[in-house]
Amino acid sequence: MAKIDLVLIEDDIKTCNEYKNLIPYYGQLHLSGSTSDADEAIEMIKKRPPTAIVLDLELHKGKGNGLSFLKELNKLNLPKKPFILVVTNNISTITHSAARNLGADFVITKNQNDYSVQMVLNFLLTFDEIGVPLDNQQTDTSVSKLKFGIDYIAKMQDQINKELDQIGISPKLKGRQYLRDAIELTCNKKRSNLCAEIGKAYSKTDASVERAMQTAINHAWRNTDIETLEKNYTAYINPRKGVPTVTEFIYYYADKVKRVI
Repeated sequence: MAKIDLVLIEDDIKTCNEYKNLIPYYGQLHLSGSTSDADEAIEMIKKRPPTAIVLDLELHKGKGNGLSFLKELNKLNLPKKPFILVVTNNISTITHSAARNLGADFVITKNQNDYSVQMVLNFLLTFDEIGVPLDNQQTDTSVSKLKFGIDYIAKMQDQINKELDQIGISPKLKGRQYLRDAIELTCNKKRSNLCAEIGKAYSKTDASVERAMQTAINHAWRNTDIETLEKNYTAYINPRKGVPTVTEFIYYYADKVKRVI
C-alpha cells in the first residue's frame, strides 16, 4: 500500500507536535510538510503535491486563512487533487459550505467530543484502507466510495460507543476514551504497542493508559449484572482473573465491531 503523503496547515504548536509525534506510529502516513502560513503551504504544494492536506481554517497565529488557501490551491490546476480534510473550531454551516465549495472533501469540527489528532489520522487511514482514493477525482465511483467511507467511519465509531455503553463503561471513566480509540485503531490494523500510541496522543505514559483502560474494564465487571456481560462479551475469560485483559478486550471488540458493520 502506497504511503499517504500529508501536508499539515495548522497554527497551534502543541497540535503540530502531536501530529509529528503520532505519525511515525502509522506506517502508511508520511508528514511531508507542516506550516502555519497559507502562502508557504501553496509553495510547498507546488514543489511536491501531497496525497492529503489537513487544513485548519483559522490561522490566527500564522498567516492567511484556510479559505484563501483553498482559492489559491484551485489556481494551481494540479494533475491530481489532494484529499482535503478541514479541521476547525468554526461551527458555522455557511463557512463549512464555503470550504466545501472551494474543494474541501470533509470537515471535522474540533469542538466535538471525540475530536483528537489521533481521530484525524485514523480518519485518513480508514479511508485509504477501505479503498477510498485520497487523491480523490470526482468520478461517480470515487464519490460513491467517499460517501461510503464517511458512513463506514461514523458507523464504526457509533458501534464502538454502543458496545461500551451496553456493558456499563461510562463516558465519565478516563479509560473509556482510551478503549474507544484503541478499538478503532485495531479495527483498521492490529498494532504492536497500542498503549504507547495512545499515550503519545494524550501526553500520558504507556503504563497510565493501560491502567486506566484496565480500571474501566474492571469497573464494568464489578458493576454490570452478569447476564448482561455474558450476553455482550462472549469470549473466554481466565477464571483466575475473572475479567478480560486490556488486549483481550480490545481485540474482541475490534473483531465484533467489524462483523457488525
